[in-house]
Amino acid sequence: MEKEEFLKKLETELKISKNSPHTIRNYLSANSQLVNFSHKAPDQINEDDVKSFMAENLTEKSSMSAILFLSSIKYAYSNLLKNDITRNIRRPKRERKIPSVLTKEEVKILLDSIANKKSQLMISLIYAGGFRVSELTNLKIQDLQFEEKVGYIRNAKGKKDRIFNIPDFLFKDLKEQANLQRSQQKEFLFSGPKGCLSTRNLQKIVEKARIKAGIQKEVHPHTLRHSFATHLLEKGIDIRLIQILLGHASISTTELYTHISKEQIKNIKSPIEEL
Repeated sequence: MEKEEFLKKLETELKISKNSPHTIRNYLSANSQLVNFSHKAPDQINEDDVKSFMAENLTEKSSMSAILFLSSIKYAYSNLLKNDITRNIRRPKRERKIPSVLTKEEVKILLDSIANKKSQLMISLIYAGGFRVSELTNLKIQDLQFEEKVGYIRNAKGKKDRIFNIPDFLFKDLKEQANLQRSQQKEFLFSGPKGCLSTRNLQKIVEKARIKAGIQKEVHPHTLRHSFATHLLEKGIDIRLIQILLGHASISTTELYTHISKEQIKNIKSPIEEL
């Protein structure tokens, strides 16, 4: 089987399985890189080729990069060639790095640094609902129920839907945005000049605002999701509720935020205070 045929069949399998465009792109890229590296036809590649590629290209990268690469190869070879050439390759342990989080004041300064009203609304909603970037770009007008002040994130990570509250603070602006998009026969709540809103566009908005606000921390759109979860935890919201709001499949993922909540740590009194 030639490379082009292999990748085309892989793309078909991924689409049939309802994988996200992000996953499809990454899986195709990983398999294409392996074929190019090995200089073999896809059906001639074996476990040693996979190991050689990893030793050459992934040893300096994060454990997650290796895990995702192996997942991509396993999916392709198990589904297309019925042979998992990664089955005897040991997966590295996932790294549990504590993510960067903004304080509430830093969030306010960041949002105030965005001059464009639509851009400010998008970034505000990411923080207000703990959105992933893809969840914002895929949010449709019909997913907002203004009468009940709730919205629905459809087919999010893990193929699950979840509900979010529409904040009073953003209610009027969101309704105006929905009406504007509806009047232009748009399907999505937010769109760009070329149609679908890009992830890169949101990253640029946040980075520009970070510089203007003078924030020295590393800040990405996902940082606002981390900040949303941390600030809820600091308010005393039950971690199981935060898990539901974030759409985490496992509570262990949400528990990461118990390690980054400085306010909760500050409130813990040493036993010596009671002596």
